[in-house]
Amino acid sequence: MYDVAVIGAGIAGTFIARELTKYDLKIVLIDKDTDISNGTTKANSAIVHAGYDAKDGTLKGLLNAKGNAMYDKVCTELDVPFKRIGSFVIATNEEEMESVRDLYERGIKNNIPNMKILTEEEVKEMEPNLSKDIIGALYAPTAGIVSPWELSVALAENAGDNGCEIRLETEVTDMKKEDDKFVIDTNHGEIEAKYIFNCAGVYADKINEMVGEKTFEIVPTRGQYNILDKSVGSLVNHVIFQAPTKSGKGVLVAPTVHGNLLVGPDAEGLDDREALETTSERIGFIREKSRKTTDKIDFRKTITSFSGLRAKPSTGDFIIEESKDASGFINVAGIESPGLSAAPAIAEYAIDIFRNINTDLKDNENFNPTRKPVIRFMELSDEEKAEIIKKDSRYGTIICRCENITEGEIVDCINRNAGGKTVDAIKRRVRPGMGRCQGGFCGPRVMEILARELKEDIKNIVKDSRKSYILTEETKQA
Repeated sequence: MYDVAVIGAGIAGTFIARELTKYDLKIVLIDKDTDISNGTTKANSAIVHAGYDAKDGTLKGLLNAKGNAMYDKVCTELDVPFKRIGSFVIATNEEEMESVRDLYERGIKNNIPNMKILTEEEVKEMEPNLSKDIIGALYAPTAGIVSPWELSVALAENAGDNGCEIRLETEVTDMKKEDDKFVIDTNHGEIEAKYIFNCAGVYADKINEMVGEKTFEIVPTRGQYNILDKSVGSLVNHVIFQAPTKSGKGVLVAPTVHGNLLVGPDAEGLDDREALETTSERIGFIREKSRKTTDKIDFRKTITSFSGLRAKPSTGDFIIEESKDASGFINVAGIESPGLSAAPAIAEYAIDIFRNINTDLKDNENFNPTRKPVIRFMELSDEEKAEIIKKDSRYGTIICRCENITEGEIVDCINRNAGGKTVDAIKRRVRPGMGRCQGGFCGPRVMEILARELKEDIKNIVKDSRKSYILTEETKQA
């Protein structure tokens, strides 16, 4: 019997799991996929929004600005890359400038600090590669960029280090309330818990309906992106949004925390909650729309395209509340944008609800907020590299030449709590396969290292899901 089960190991679920480990509780984090952050968290814009966009009086408005301010501390504790580079909302005509002014006024109501409306000259001085048609912009210096999946993995790892059990490839198939506990049916047997946090992303409405009436609906909304090579990553210095108009919000152009360039997304409402295909039509759409921001993007430098599903709620706002039909069941649902930005504050808000339900919580006196530092070999000085190699020679072997990732880094990320077990899991943690060749050269070596460290037959090493097998048998057999 667990005290708490957290269903869903995305950014909301992992933040909540870590927050729960601050108390003396038996906790389990459950996810149906092979890895942490395998849903919306692994495929979004990776933006920590300043918070001016959310409407005053909504949970989005309350929690975005608060969550944004928490990022420096949590990313320092967990050794996760985070850069507070600021954002622009650009305008190319007077109608769009009016939208920019509206966002500024909304930001004032949301207590967003240090915003400024820039003139055409100020915009072009700060961002010389933007379109000549731009006449002004809203500048919000507190906006930032982060690696969402790295953050979610770090949160899960820290939660695990502090006593949380992690069960991946564990799909919830049904649930019922029995007296003072929930009985969760999964593909790996029953799990019993006194309290539930429903952080199941695009499936949150289905999990909610297992214990009560239908009170909200999640509409999966697909967004597609291009990622461009690091050689064009410095085209812009800030996150560049287009001013929202009657026809939509446009697409963003932004550097990533690792130095690439990100362009996208579009927005496409779907019925299929697993539809992660990219399409030439929609990729063409985001490329065309990006020209409003700048005509200097060389899309020949695109190294990959991807799509993600946002959990768009029928309520229009985050849903963070105890179920009216099942006491002790807390929904954390509809966490679409600015969900990543608000995530630290969402966790605090949800835990406050939990504290009001369970008034006997005791502190975990052994809670450690700090994750063991990650060795990023190529960021070290020559002296530091030599010292690391002297201690562990595997740091002297480069596996991924595009991103300069060593065998030592890969071995480390496999053997940590919440460690990577698939090729894509290693890619998300330490970036082999994130470069120009997209794993064409380093992929086989990553598989060999995984098989060796996990003591698995290499044919059992998969790309991501259990269905994404890579090898079936040797091409030449004796």
